[in-house]
Amino acid sequence: MSDRPSPLADPHIAFDVSEGRRDIVVLGSTGSIGTQAIDLVLRNPDRFRVTALAASGGRIGLLAEQAHRLRVAAVAVAREEALPELREALKALYGSEPLPELLAGPDAATRLAASPCHTVLNGITGSIGLAPTLAALEAGRTLALANKESLIVGGPLVKALAKPGQIIPVDSEHAALFQALAAGTRADVRKLVVTASGGPFRGRTREQLAHVTREDALAHPTWAMGPVITVNSATLVNKGLEVIEAHLLYDIPFDRIEVVVHPQSYVHSMVEFTDGSTLAQATPPDMRGPIAIGIGWPERVPDAAPAFDWTKASTWEFFPLDTEAFPSVGLARHVGELGGTAPAVFNAANEECVEAFLAGRLPFNGIMDTVTAVVTEHGTPARGTSLTVSDVLEAETWARARARELAAKATAEARA
Repeated sequence: MSDRPSPLADPHIAFDVSEGRRDIVVLGSTGSIGTQAIDLVLRNPDRFRVTALAASGGRIGLLAEQAHRLRVAAVAVAREEALPELREALKALYGSEPLPELLAGPDAATRLAASPCHTVLNGITGSIGLAPTLAALEAGRTLALANKESLIVGGPLVKALAKPGQIIPVDSEHAALFQALAAGTRADVRKLVVTASGGPFRGRTREQLAHVTREDALAHPTWAMGPVITVNSATLVNKGLEVIEAHLLYDIPFDRIEVVVHPQSYVHSMVEFTDGSTLAQATPPDMRGPIAIGIGWPERVPDAAPAFDWTKASTWEFFPLDTEAFPSVGLARHVGELGGTAPAVFNAANEECVEAFLAGRLPFNGIMDTVTAVVTEHGTPARGTSLTVSDVLEAETWARARARELAAKATAEARA
């Protein structure tokens, strides 16, 4: 908003809109965000052009098809062992034509994030997205940020590099806040209201969650997402991360950021102003709308996503958050207020626990029990010290190892 210092996502910033198409680098191109972004680009060839793609390397056939259809200049895979398969897949599609430049390795996406373009869409899942986020900002690119973890774990690092308006959020909740905040200044805002679908287990008690399965957790009622994000939605960890993200993006104190459960997922978030007015941003659940905001702002992309049919009756419900069954949001607020490496520890431990749950090595309630134990062991980070990338990586390494140890111990005790 216009009167706060060093804004990141700010709808009031005057953007330079260059003539012609915007060149976009898509990181995480074979994931949910990446594939929907490419669909949006292909439907708007006069507005956007994808110049480079990066992916983990798990879906080589799709990555090669994307590269060929978009005629990109460069393609990157995080897994070096996937490079030969990618080269062969591209040769089969390109024939005698020259192949795009190929990059491989853990820093490949980071290199592409600094390549010449207008906007970098960071759709990578997990804290491995931090280095590309920092590279894009340092190179002066507009950053369409779907990788919330990079902001969570490296908040001070990201904010130190980001220029006013350089980050445009792609999360549906933060894209909603971004748009609603355009109606006032920071002084006008009373609170941010972040909506949550409640996931597949809304209304269940902690006891009822004890024996839910992997399949139960992946059956999200309104959104189609990757497995990690879907499980995070089931535990509401995703909502906890979004509370931290909202605090970092908009400089609103944690005690003025509220979470409310909205099962229909029509209202993506709201801003309550000091005069009593509340502005809500609403669309049917479809990530192409937030993606279009991320890569197209300040212009809107016509028909980016479906609109409501107001001739049909519908019911929109809102419920308070059950903090006993879903303690993740409260824990996220706690680590966000601690700052330092605490958010990185929270996120890394959660990533390990989600992996263990998906592999059948940890019960559903064990995810948050283990994350809470790791955060408690980590304690209060030292204040007054500058956070570095090394600090973040060291804290993550410890948290992952400790989470694996505690998860294995819990599994062994349950089987004894």
